[in-house]
Amino acid sequence: MLCLQNGKFDNADRMFNSFAETWKNCLEGATDFKELIPEFYGTNSSFIVNNLKLDLGKRQGGKTVDSVELPPWATGPDDFLKKNRNALESQYVSEHLHEWIDLIFGYKQRGSEAIAVYNVFHPLTYEGGVDWDSIEDPNQKIAMLTQILEFGQTPKQLFTSPHPQRIMPKFQNLSRGFSRGSSMTDLSPVSPCEDSFEDLTEESRKLAWSNISKLYIVYQQKIHKEAVTGITVASNGTTVFTTSQDSTLKMFSKETRLLQRSMSFSHMALSSCLLLDDTTVVCSSWDNNVYFYSVAYGRRQDTLMGHDDAVSKVCWFNDHLYTSSWDSTVKVWRCPSADLSTSRKNSCELMAELEHEAGVNTICLNPIGTMLVSGNKEGTISIWDLTNFTILHQIPCHLGTVNDVSFSPDSRHVLSAGEDCCLKVIDVQTGMLISSLPTDQQQRCFCWDGNTVLSGSQSGELVVWDLMAAKMTKKIIAHSGAVTCMWMNEQCSSIITGGEDKQIIFWKLQY
Repeated sequence: MLCLQNGKFDNADRMFNSFAETWKNCLEGATDFKELIPEFYGTNSSFIVNNLKLDLGKRQGGKTVDSVELPPWATGPDDFLKKNRNALESQYVSEHLHEWIDLIFGYKQRGSEAIAVYNVFHPLTYEGGVDWDSIEDPNQKIAMLTQILEFGQTPKQLFTSPHPQRIMPKFQNLSRGFSRGSSMTDLSPVSPCEDSFEDLTEESRKLAWSNISKLYIVYQQKIHKEAVTGITVASNGTTVFTTSQDSTLKMFSKETRLLQRSMSFSHMALSSCLLLDDTTVVCSSWDNNVYFYSVAYGRRQDTLMGHDDAVSKVCWFNDHLYTSSWDSTVKVWRCPSADLSTSRKNSCELMAELEHEAGVNTICLNPIGTMLVSGNKEGTISIWDLTNFTILHQIPCHLGTVNDVSFSPDSRHVLSAGEDCCLKVIDVQTGMLISSLPTDQQQRCFCWDGNTVLSGSQSGELVVWDLMAAKMTKKIIAHSGAVTCMWMNEQCSSIITGGEDKQIIFWKLQY
C-alpha cells in the first residue's frame, strides 16, 4: 500500500494489529476483504513479528503498534503457523476444499451464483471488467491501473460448473491399533448401548480394507473347461455358483470342496450370473438370452429373449433386472421375485431401453439402486438416472473397451478399468474425470472401497492400489491367466476370484 500512502506506512489504526480484530472486521464489515497469504502456512513467522522494531506508530488508544497480536489458542508465532498447517491439511478442510474453489476460481465467482452467496467485488477487480481502449483520459487510466495494482484482482475463472469434492479415504487404517487381544467393541466408535449389526459390519469392512494386501489362498479348484466369467454365492457363504465361456453354470460346495451340479443352457458362453433370494440364479449368455435357473428344482425355469446380440452382464435391484448387451443397449425389466420363484413363465416386463453408441461391455448399479453406470467397447462411460431413465453424463474415458466399472460405496465417484491399461475416477455430480492412474497392464475386474482398489490383472495377479497416493501398493500371485471375475462378501473379508486358467480361488484375510 506504499504507493497509495505516499511511500509511508498506513495509519496505525488501519495496520494489521490483531488477528481477533481483523477477523471481526472481515465478518462484520462490508468493505474489509482478506485472504491468508501462503506465509500463514509456512515455517517462517517473521512476517507477523516486528523483529526490526520498526516505528509503526500509535493507535488512538495510545497503544504502540508492534508484532501482530495472536489468538489465545496459539502459544507463539511458530505454534500459530503450525496449527494453521494442521488445520489446512485436516479432514474437514479436505472435504470442503471444493467449496472454496467454487468461490475463488469456479462457478460462484461471477453471475447470479456469486450474487446468491454475496461473493461480489468491485468491477475493476474482475478480468475483462474494464475496456481499456475506451478510456481516453490518461489520468483516469493511470488511476485505475494504480487501484488494480494496489488492491489486486479476482483470479481468472477456471470452472463454470461445481468442482468435484476431493476423494477422501473412507476407512481409517485400523491395523496399527488392532491386536489379537482387541475386540470389535474396542474398535467401535460408538458406545456399547449403541452397537448394532450394521455398526459391526462397517467395522469389519474398515478392518478388512486396511489389511487387504494380506490376502492368502485358502483353496483353489479347476471346475470349468474355459475361462470363468461370473461368481455368485448363497447367503450361507458355502454354496458357490459360477459361469464360464464353456457355456455351463456350476454349483460348488465350499464346505465339501465338491462340484454338486453342472448345467448347460446353450452351446454359447455364459457371461455373468447373480443369485436371487438363494432360489434363482440369473445367467446372461452370448446367445442373446438371459436364463433363470431354479436351485430348488434343479432346472431352467425361464428364458428371457431380450437382446439382438450377446448379453454381457446382468444386475438386480428391488424386483428390477438390468441387462447390458453388445447390441448397444441396456434394458430395464420388471421381474417380481415372487413370480420368478414359481413356475410362471415370461414374468419380466420391459420398462426402459437405454441406448448407447457402441456395444455395452459392463454395467453396475449404485448401492441404493437410483443410478446405473455403463462402459462400452469404445471406452465411453455413461451415468444414468434410474428414476426417470435419463442420461446424466457421457464421458469419453478410455481408449478401447471398458473392462469393469463400479460406484464408490457413497455413490459420489465411479471407478473404471480399461483396455488402455488405466484406472480412472469420475465425479458423479459433475461428470468430470478427476483421476487417471496408469497401470502396467490391463486390469480386468476389481472391488474398491472408495479409495483402495483390489483388481485382477491380465497376467493373473491381484493388485492393490491406493488412489489417494496414486500408486500400486501390492501384487499378489493368483491365477496363471487373466483374472476375469471377482466376488467379495459383505464384510469384505472373504474373496473368490475366477480366471482364464479355468480355476476359482478362495481367499482370506490375515489380520
